[in-house]
This record gives sequence, structure tokens and C-alpha cells, in this order.
Amino acid sequence: MGPVLAGVLQLLALIAALALAYIPLGTYMAGVYSSDKHWRVEKWVYKGIGANPDAEMTWPAYLRGVLAFSAVGVLFLYALMRLQGVLPGSLGFSSVDPAQSFNTAVSFVTNTNWQSYYGEQTMGHVVQTAGLAVQNFVSAAVGMAVAVALVRGFARSRTGELGNFWSDLVRGTLRILVPAAAIAAIVLVACGVIQNFSGIHEVGQFMGGSQQWNGGAVASQEAIKEIGTNGGGYFNANSAHPFENPTPFTDLFEIFLILVIPFALTRTFGVMVGSVKQGYAILATMFTIWLGFVALMMWTEFAHHGPALQAAGGAYEGKEVRFGVGASSIFAVSTTLTSTGAVDSFHSSFTGLGGGITMLGMMLGEIAPGGVGSGLYGMLIMAVIAVFIAGLMVGRTPEYLGKKIGTREIKLAACYILITPSLVLVCTAVSMALPTPPHSMLNSGAHGFSEVLYAFTSALNNNGSAFAGLNANTDWFNLMTGLAMLLGRFLPMVFVLALAGSLAGQKPVPVTAGTLRTEKPLFTGLLVGAILIITGLTYFPALALGPLAEGLA
Repeated sequence: MGPVLAGVLQLLALIAALALAYIPLGTYMAGVYSSDKHWRVEKWVYKGIGANPDAEMTWPAYLRGVLAFSAVGVLFLYALMRLQGVLPGSLGFSSVDPAQSFNTAVSFVTNTNWQSYYGEQTMGHVVQTAGLAVQNFVSAAVGMAVAVALVRGFARSRTGELGNFWSDLVRGTLRILVPAAAIAAIVLVACGVIQNFSGIHEVGQFMGGSQQWNGGAVASQEAIKEIGTNGGGYFNANSAHPFENPTPFTDLFEIFLILVIPFALTRTFGVMVGSVKQGYAILATMFTIWLGFVALMMWTEFAHHGPALQAAGGAYEGKEVRFGVGASSIFAVSTTLTSTGAVDSFHSSFTGLGGGITMLGMMLGEIAPGGVGSGLYGMLIMAVIAVFIAGLMVGRTPEYLGKKIGTREIKLAACYILITPSLVLVCTAVSMALPTPPHSMLNSGAHGFSEVLYAFTSALNNNGSAFAGLNANTDWFNLMTGLAMLLGRFLPMVFVLALAGSLAGQKPVPVTAGTLRTEKPLFTGLLVGAILIITGLTYFPALALGPLAEGLA
């Protein structure tokens, strides 16, 4: 079997698995967030934190809950890393320095999981399991809660209430993420991923010297790392490490975990707004972009010049021979089109255009299908933009799901789509203009610029992957990417929740002959076109200086 055929068959198997899980998982999640009953363990949690899960919240109250909970998470994780040297199970590792502790704490709380450290040489068992793994669960649950609040904004009318943040957070964690991660961890252990609390031990000889590795609760963290679209690995090599991802099956399974909840949330959206066809329209948009990017990535990595590359059957540099070019391409696209950031190959070693595709995937705003929760609310914001564009074309006040898109709504949507690109370009420009930050670049020229552009694109879109040629463990990059992750996570949430509150307060608009049918393929095409054109116009100059210049050289 040729490598191209193998890649296509893996892609078809992945699509089939996602299709089988779509309806049951999406419907189940809609039931979770619509139920008025509380599990006993949930009641214990509410009592412990002093929350009333039945009290409805307006959007400012919901936002305060998101920010307060996340601030406590940052402080707790920061303290845990600063105290690591005196904690049990530290494996002899010292406390993490302040700049890196700040960067890492922010990274995991914002669901970015950017790592400027070697996991197996820096973090002990307590920090990994009680700190980083816990944030993998709750940061994902926060994103899902905000998405559900926006869905309620479309579904409700004549009210400013969006549900209860604490209830959405706890239910998303205990009813969705914990059981899903538990099942996934069992599968990974059965397939060879390690799960233990062993110390540092010698595993063999390497280039004439001894090679040492520590163990860890890797399978359980790997499961939530992927299913929560987190991405932070136990080891520096991430999902290219055989302890995390030992076989081609586990590789495909991990891609499935990355995509299954973001895609299924479109079904949740359709059920909660009372029209599954609307969910299918959003799904079709996400899937079209994802599949197009996978096909384009495979083409760039399989079709290229040079006898050595042609004889090898693809661009194998930086890719695991266990997985091949096809699976590595699928993984790279899936992890950068979601907010996962996990990698099973070295993105810096992709072809020039291939590296540009990974960047462009993040520049779209992590919406195809995006992170758990963040992908859905990002796509719904783009749907608002698309119906506004359609309204301008026909001279009619735009509507979406029975809600008018007026001045307030379009301003909030515009702020959402402008804030992240603005910060990406400003941070990249400042880093390239100052004398010290460019010293962190491993390469010069277009590829070196791409390393910096990729870093801030990843941080501000809460992805967490990197070109890896950039030395990000400096005071400048620890501080700047830390601030970028905070702004990239919480500023958009402000606009999302404000939009949700505005929509929920409206009365429904009756459907007429002039209403744009947003469940039809025509709207899906309009939405895809709007996403690609807006992103292209925003980022094309920067891409031309980096991956396009390198790819066309």
C-alpha cells in the first residue's frame, strides 16, 4: 500500500468514526446543559464552593464567574509550581522560576497549554496531576460553558438571563469530560500508553551514553489533553513520544478525540435552538474547511521537488516514521484548526507552504471545528458577520435564528473578530523590531520570521503548538506570550457573553419570505467564503513575509 493511499484510508476511517459519534454525543450534551436536575456529587461541589446552581445569571454576572474562577486557577497553579521543590513526588525537580511559572499557569488556565519547558525535566508528578491535568478539565469546561451561554442567547427571548456558570462548569466537567476521558484513558493504556508514578530510571543506551526517563500518569493526561483540546504533553516531544502515542492506531484515536466534541457541539447547538438543520449548517461549514485544509496539507507534503523527497514518498523530515506523512498531515491540521496544540510531528520541518497551512488554520480563529466550546462560539460569531454581509447585499436588516442583528450586535461581533488579529500582528511586529527577541530565533530570514509569527498566532488563539525553532523560555517571550494568552482567551469572551445577553433580551422575529435561510447550503457557502476572505485580507501581508516567501523560494 502506498503512503498516499494509506493516508486517504486513515482519513476515511476517521470521518466514519466521527459520524458515528456525532448524533449520540451531541444530543447527550444538549441534555446535560438543559437538565434541571443535579447529581448528588454535583450538589456536594455546589455546597463546597457556596454556589446556587439554580440562580439565573445575566451576562455580566456570568462573565464575573468565568473571570473569578480562572483567576483562582492561575494563582493556585502558579503557587503549586513555585512550591514544587518542597512537594512530595517532585522527582527531585526544583521550583519553577517565576516567569515560567506565570507563563505556564496562564497557559493551562486559558486552555492554551503552551509549553516553554521540557515536561520530563521540569514538572513532577504532583504538578502534572494535581495542577496541569486538573486545568485540562476545567479550562475546557469553561469554554463549553461560554458556548452554551451564547446558544441560550439565541434560544431565549425577552430575558437577560443566560443560565448559571457554576452549574454549566460542573456539569461539563463531571458529566461530559470526566467520563469521556476515563474511557479514552483505558483505551490508551490498553494500546501501550504508560500510566504510573515511577521515578526517573534508565531505559537504555543512547549514542554511547545512558538515557533516562521518568514515568507518569500519562494515559489519563493524554486523554483529557486531546478530548479537551488542551495539547500540553507530559513529554517535550508531545504526541510524537512513544510513551504518549505508541502506534498508528493510538495516533488516529487521538485525532478522533481532538475533533469529536467540537464537531458534536454543533448538534448540541441545533437541539438547543430547536432546529437540528441549523446545527448541520454549522457542521457543514466546519467540516468543509477542515477537509479542505487536510487535502491541501497532504498535497503540499506529498508533492514536492527533489529526488530524495520523491524517493522517500513524501517530506519525512520531522515526521514520525510510525505514522507517516498522511497521518502527520491529518494530525497537524486537526490540532491547529482546533485549540489543541498537540503535535505528532515537527511543524517547523514541514514544507514552507505546509507550515503556512498550520498557521492559517489558527488564524481562522480556531473555528473549524475549533476548541471545545470556543470553536462553536467563534463560528456563531462568524455566522452573525455572514448574515450581516448578506443583509448589506439585499438592503435588509440581517436576522439570524429569529434575532435581529442590529448596531449593538454587529459592533460586538466586529470587536470579536478584530481583537485577536490586531494583537497577533502588533506583538509580532514589536518582537521583530526590538534588538533582543530575534536572538531567540533558530533560523534567519523568512523561516525565522515565521517562528515568531507562529508563536503569537498560537498564543493569542489559545492553540499552544509551536514551530519549536524558537527559544521561548526567555523573560520576554514568557511574559509576552503569557499576556497574549490571557488577552486572547478572555477579551473575546467578553464580547461573546455581551452578544449573548443582547440576543437573549430580544423578542423573536417571525420568518418571512425575505428571511435568509441559514440552514441551506447557500448560507454554508457564504459563511465559508466570509471566513476565508476576512482571514486572508487580515493576515496576507504577514504570511507573505513568512511561509509564502519560504514556500515560493
